[in-house]
Amino acid sequence: MSDTSRFDAKELRQVLGSFVTGVTVVTTADAEGKRYGVTANSFSSVSLDPPLVLWSQATKSPSHPVFLEAPRFAINILAEDQIELSNRFASSGIDKFANVETDSGRGGVALLRGCCAWLECSVVSRLPGGDHVIFVGEIEAFRRTARKPLVFGGGQYLVADPHDFGKPPPGISTTVQSQLHAMRVGARAMARLAKDFDQTLALAVWGNHGPTIVAWEPSSEPVSPQLPVGLTLPVMSTATGVALAAYLPPEATNRFVGAELIAASAGEVDWPATPQAWADELASVRLHGLARRTPGAFYGAHTIIHALSAPVRGADGTAVLAITAVGDAARFEPEFDSPFARALRSTAADLSRRLGYVGQTESPDLTHAAEG
Repeated sequence: MSDTSRFDAKELRQVLGSFVTGVTVVTTADAEGKRYGVTANSFSSVSLDPPLVLWSQATKSPSHPVFLEAPRFAINILAEDQIELSNRFASSGIDKFANVETDSGRGGVALLRGCCAWLECSVVSRLPGGDHVIFVGEIEAFRRTARKPLVFGGGQYLVADPHDFGKPPPGISTTVQSQLHAMRVGARAMARLAKDFDQTLALAVWGNHGPTIVAWEPSSEPVSPQLPVGLTLPVMSTATGVALAAYLPPEATNRFVGAELIAASAGEVDWPATPQAWADELASVRLHGLARRTPGAFYGAHTIIHALSAPVRGADGTAVLAITAVGDAARFEPEFDSPFARALRSTAADLSRRLGYVGQTESPDLTHAAEG
């Protein structure tokens, strides 16, 4: 056997932890019927014919002598809300089954309720594996539910979701379903953009009350310690509102725009607005792929900000999201041709394609999006 002392154990653990797995609790019972269980992510399928699976256990584990002698075990594949069970069965020195709801499987082996799936197995071999023993079992019975599995990787619990770069999940057809899918992929793209450029970014949709913030990604120096989710914005005086309105039908925006034009003509707001100026704003978004507002006070704060917003379009060409960057006016320059602006525009264009938009770009400026 090769000498592994040259490896840093902590670093090796981190490398191995980059392989994402599900989470299981393996259970068994001794000759007197006493129940045992351990959390394990070393579970793997081996064969379909015959139906074999394996898992491994450290030889230093307190329950190892029992598993080594037991003729059978059960694999309880945990569901996404069973983190407490995972932590409980990873502990020692406690009654792991106290107040845990179970059913009795073959040979009296405990089956934990609420799991994603269960596999009841008889042991066919035990193989030495360094400081572990590998148990191979033949599946005698199995059952699964529609629950989503708990996931583990990189030293933390994760959730399982369809991959952003795959096709949208089947069955997405209604406005609500499409918007939920767009919000999920948009939030992840926004997080990557915020990390790469250290900008405060907001994700917005067009709600019943107009532009509505549904998520934030703060920078290392956010414009405010309070970044409110659910905040509704004016249409004409915000980059988010303009970006969304540029690709929405007039019947969706007219009542908001009309009210704001009336308020502007009555001097109730501190910014000028006319129908022609509004039409010019929308044309600018369609030309540059971005909307901007300079300068203005951030909601609930005294900070003066600049804002830059990119519309994301759905399969029918209408705006489904806006990704908006807001920054202190002293440091954030909302130029259309800056590296960040190109990356923001590129992100929005990529999201639009992934959401099914296949229309022609309306601006030569968008041809530079791939550079971001």
